[in-house]
Amino acid sequence: MALITIKNLTFHYEGSYDHVFENASFSIDTDWKLGFIGRNGRGKTTLLKLLMGKYPYSGSISSSVEFDYFPFEIEDDTELAVDIAERVSGVDEKWRLLREINLLEMDESVLYRPFCTLSGGEKTRILLAALFLKEGNFLLIDEPTNHLDMDARRAVAKYLNGKRGFILVSHDRAFLDECIDHVLSINRATIEVMRGNYSSWQREKDRRDNYEISENARLTSEIERLREAARRTASWSDRLESTKIGSGAGDRGYIGAKSAKMMRHSKAQQSRINREIEKKEGLLHDVEYDEKLKLHPEEYFKETLIHASELALYYNERQICNGIDFTLKRGERIALIGSNGCGKSSVLKLILGQDIEYTGILNIGSRLKISYVPQDMSFLKGSLDAFANECEIDMTLFKTILRKLDFKRVQFEKDMGELSMGQKKKVLIARSLCEQAHLYIWDEPLNYVDVISRLQIEALILEYRPTMLFVEHDRAFVSEIATRSIELQGR
Repeated sequence: MALITIKNLTFHYEGSYDHVFENASFSIDTDWKLGFIGRNGRGKTTLLKLLMGKYPYSGSISSSVEFDYFPFEIEDDTELAVDIAERVSGVDEKWRLLREINLLEMDESVLYRPFCTLSGGEKTRILLAALFLKEGNFLLIDEPTNHLDMDARRAVAKYLNGKRGFILVSHDRAFLDECIDHVLSINRATIEVMRGNYSSWQREKDRRDNYEISENARLTSEIERLREAARRTASWSDRLESTKIGSGAGDRGYIGAKSAKMMRHSKAQQSRINREIEKKEGLLHDVEYDEKLKLHPEEYFKETLIHASELALYYNERQICNGIDFTLKRGERIALIGSNGCGKSSVLKLILGQDIEYTGILNIGSRLKISYVPQDMSFLKGSLDAFANECEIDMTLFKTILRKLDFKRVQFEKDMGELSMGQKKKVLIARSLCEQAHLYIWDEPLNYVDVISRLQIEALILEYRPTMLFVEHDRAFVSEIATRSIELQGR
């Protein structure tokens, strides 16, 4: 057991006066399976990079362990996966690598393929296996689930649960619950460390937030009552003091004493008010204001929006999926699920009118208005204002939604290329929420998006009940949102 100790950590990016961290102090046990959570843009990846020594900072970071970071950069991805894994791990006993691959529920044959030919999920699992084989290093794992389907997420969660000593950044609630025993959370004003998994952290946070909100309301009411009482006492004292004029000497002395007593009472009330205000100022600093989002879907004039029968899709004459049958009716929210590469995104792109070869029947309702959130975010460059104008959406509404998703005003001035991956995804979601559509097609909308924003989006969908066709590997989200799921089988 060893400690990673951070004291008075202060950091801001060059050219920015907005501190990412300011006098942050906490300690981490290197035996912990630590889940690292917080809103997008709060500094999770930045902290991992600081641990890696990537940026200069004020304060101190002390540790007796060396750090490794995932995702790990591969210089030559044309090599066989086994050669890359052995070089990264520093281990030449192949049986040890094969043991890790089996624990990750992968076929050993993937090791003997060029690394560049593997899927994102296969690359993730091989690199995690190699990095965990390194002796004496502490692994910093930054959002490993973005390229993992549901089955792969279960396998990696089970694998991580069997390890000890890592920091894991993830926004997948079910994934975190299955593999961590401590939580490090970057809150609005503080950083806290607590024992437990995501669900126990969320329960404790909800309990604390509810108490602080209730206490804040009580104190607000009490302060107003005390202020009103103080105003009345001061008013009575002033009126009483004015009656001294024309009174006899004895009467003036009595009236003055009584007036002074009332003024002392008023000052005592003011002191109590100040104490109550001080208590109130200690509340609500870390309460996340997950403001309600709004959506105004249009109702399609027919009950059926899409019908597919015996649908098979092809790339370069190679069949990628077949036997797809479904009917999407008004008000339904269908989740397309299945392993990576089984054709889920291709089905969505086909419905959107992209040139994808297929056989079978696909009927799409006439004059169907679709709002689309793609996986790809590489095209997001330039200003938010220009983007909103190009998309012909209401600028005020667009920025209001982003503010509710925890965008700071300073981020409105940035080039979109400078935003974090989670912030870029929120830009695409906000655009979709600005669009009035019959059908919302979202392709892995939650990649990189923080937990609190996921809860906001869930609440929005459950309240407004838009018709949706979506792909998502977050089990909690699918379970909460989908009216039914369709599993695709790849070839």
